[in-house]
Amino acid sequence: MKKKSLLILLSMIFMLSLFLVACGGQESSTDEQGGDTSTPADEGTDEGTDDEPATEGPQYGGEVVLGSSGEPVLFNAHYHQDSASADKTDLIFAGLMRSNENLEMVPSIAVDEPVISEDGMEWTYTIREGVLFHDGEELTAEDVVFTYEIFLHEDYTGPRAGSFTALEKVEAINDYEVKFTLNEPDARFPTLMSYGILPYHILGDIPIADLEDYREFNIEKPIGAGPFEFVSWTPGQNLVLTAFEDYFEGRPYLDKVTFRFAADSNALVLLMQTGDIDWMVAPPTELPTIETFDHAKISNTLALRYDYIGWNLQNPLFQDVAVRQALTHAIDRQEIVETIMEGNAEVAHAPVSPLSWAYNDNVAKFDFDPEKASQILADAGWEPGSDGILEKDGERFSFTILSNDGNVVRRDIGIIVQQYLGQIGIEVRAEQMEWGAFLDKINPPNYDFDAVVLAWGLALDPDPSAIWHSKEIENGLNNISYRNDTVDEIADNNTLILDQDERAAALAEVWEILAEEQPYTFLYYPEQFLALNKDIEGFTHHPRSNMYRVNEWWINE
Repeated sequence: MKKKSLLILLSMIFMLSLFLVACGGQESSTDEQGGDTSTPADEGTDEGTDDEPATEGPQYGGEVVLGSSGEPVLFNAHYHQDSASADKTDLIFAGLMRSNENLEMVPSIAVDEPVISEDGMEWTYTIREGVLFHDGEELTAEDVVFTYEIFLHEDYTGPRAGSFTALEKVEAINDYEVKFTLNEPDARFPTLMSYGILPYHILGDIPIADLEDYREFNIEKPIGAGPFEFVSWTPGQNLVLTAFEDYFEGRPYLDKVTFRFAADSNALVLLMQTGDIDWMVAPPTELPTIETFDHAKISNTLALRYDYIGWNLQNPLFQDVAVRQALTHAIDRQEIVETIMEGNAEVAHAPVSPLSWAYNDNVAKFDFDPEKASQILADAGWEPGSDGILEKDGERFSFTILSNDGNVVRRDIGIIVQQYLGQIGIEVRAEQMEWGAFLDKINPPNYDFDAVVLAWGLALDPDPSAIWHSKEIENGLNNISYRNDTVDEIADNNTLILDQDERAAALAEVWEILAEEQPYTFLYYPEQFLALNKDIEGFTHHPRSNMYRVNEWWINE
């Protein structure tokens, strides 16, 4: 596609999006996560002008309204797989450890770093005394044991059991000490200590098989030990949280945090302009508009994430490696970066971030070459039919590329990919769905899609198991049904390697295989932009947590 025609198409899409907002079109937007779910770098916050009134320090009081076009699915990190849910649970729950803005694991509920046995098989954490859940009950070792034993239970129905294969048992030494015993060394284990601790006194009598669907806690009244308490959730409108007065790190400065849900990013920009929201994830295309708002400032950092097109390998159309390579050759990812992302991204070639110590750039790269794509498809037996659409053995090369409502970037990618592939004789229908229905369609057990535009917010540890191991197909995050024996073997063994350089070399082979086989068309590593009210102080931009340390935010009035 020529750049001029692409720009014309994007202009038409933008005008259509404005029309949809004006007509009140209902859309939602969020990113799917992996590992944590699912999102390290330089902070670029505009701190305002020199003539702003100075303050003597943080002030208590006030409310911040966070704009969101993605609503949560449920408030329990053991089960959710989307960032819209993770962003909210991060404020309600607290874990033993947490990730700081430099992607280092630091103590949270834990008093200090763990005591580790010489053989690395026993990890003992001491937890703070006097940590309270929102209902006033003290959090003890019993709650920590309960939280982590869920992952080990045979009736656990969530997607993260594979992360805990090395965990043999967890036990309370006393009320404030917990020992984790491993059955083999696990290099990723420290990063698994950030899951929100669940209250045993509330959930202990609920059968593990029923816990995922236990609405009373997961949806209607989640109770954690985090900085903010759940007040109410009105779907389609807002989610209200209030400061937890007895939070163990000290009462948050803000009195209240409200998530206001809007149709899409265009609607959020209008709400930001009028001051009805104080914070939003800012699409690169909207930055020039937001920069004109006197009351707003913009922060940016490279996100620990990559965006991709996933090809469902249960569909015969995508089972040939050569065909998938041809699809990537036919898509001008650099032009997508320059136009849709306004240059604020880097073309990706493998499922590992440049911010990771395991990053490997020495992988196969399938640059934009539609002529080569056509030749590969012809060699694979695909020939133009009477209507110009490629055919093979009586089957037309025709499929649907799916994304979630409200995410205008993914919508635009779907439409542009439709144009790119149409030029080489492939018929593509670009469609969007409401977020909850979208997740239900693409995740187990349904896997009811052809291709999908999504993103992974990456875990701190680069272990590929959760997304790429074949054992994660049935009930995990490998929803494209990818299988490769070598990848499985390395995924099984890489966490046994405690030397980081040696482990990075093993993982490099995984990235090389995935780059070569193209189960995804890896699109780009994005720069993330956040827009927030200039009166908000104490903000730190984290590369994988959209709403990092909100308990430290305060309003400069």
